[in-house]
Amino acid sequence: MHHDTAPAATGSLPLPDGRTLAYAEYGDPDGAPVLFVPGAASGRRMSFGGPLPHRRRIRLISIDRPGLGASTPDPEKTLRSVGADLTRLAHALTGGPAPTVANSQGAPFALAAALHGAATRLVLASPADEAAHPALRPLLPAHFQNLLDTVATDPEQAARTFAEYTADGLFDMVLGSHPPCDAPVYTDPGFRRMFRAALEEGIAGGPPGYPADTVLAMSPWNLDLDRIAVPVSIHYGAHDRAHSPDHCRTLASRIPAARLHTDPHAGGSLLWARPGRILDDALHPGG
Repeated sequence: MHHDTAPAATGSLPLPDGRTLAYAEYGDPDGAPVLFVPGAASGRRMSFGGPLPHRRRIRLISIDRPGLGASTPDPEKTLRSVGADLTRLAHALTGGPAPTVANSQGAPFALAAALHGAATRLVLASPADEAAHPALRPLLPAHFQNLLDTVATDPEQAARTFAEYTADGLFDMVLGSHPPCDAPVYTDPGFRRMFRAALEEGIAGGPPGYPADTVLAMSPWNLDLDRIAVPVSIHYGAHDRAHSPDHCRTLASRIPAARLHTDPHAGGSLLWARPGRILDDALHPGG
């Protein structure tokens, strides 16, 4: 699989408060639209599927969240405000809601977007779970629980801690230790080139980007997940130990229309290891 693909187009959407939201399009410019909400410190430089979107006539739209890449920071950023931004983007670029795929830390923002009306259906690939949820917190290691305490009691200090990460540090943290099933993706030169470039752009945004996103993702989400009316598919790798302590079983139970698909042979690289499955689910559910 060729992972590092140049975008077919880039652009930005003016928002009502004067900010802009940047995006990149991959695949077929005239194809069926699919929104993509990338993971931590990553924006429009990230894509998935390599040549598949073009072959399948899909217009994959990858987004810089506020404060990441070329998107203007939002000093009042919340999960809900980003959800509203993504909804405006979906309606502006596709004429209405569109199938939406989210990976890792992009998941809570995509869930907020689904509540705002951005999505016709939502596919979560290796989603970051709500670590602060009472059912999940006891399953986390002590050092992670301590970090949650810092986020809850002193979010500004937590953000300063997250701001100390460099692109190289995040790159090594994600790719430095992984199960063997992730090796075909994580050791691929094209993937590594794409991921490093995405992190460099994401980290360059400073505190309003990755640090602020991480504080939001590690705080209670306060999203009415039981009010999500569109179909939701959650794809999780059985060997993924990074994103959810119970492999998204609790998350799936909280969303009425959710279906959990556990891949017995995949890890955290599932989105890039099984891109066809994710695109099929986004556009042809049950097919």
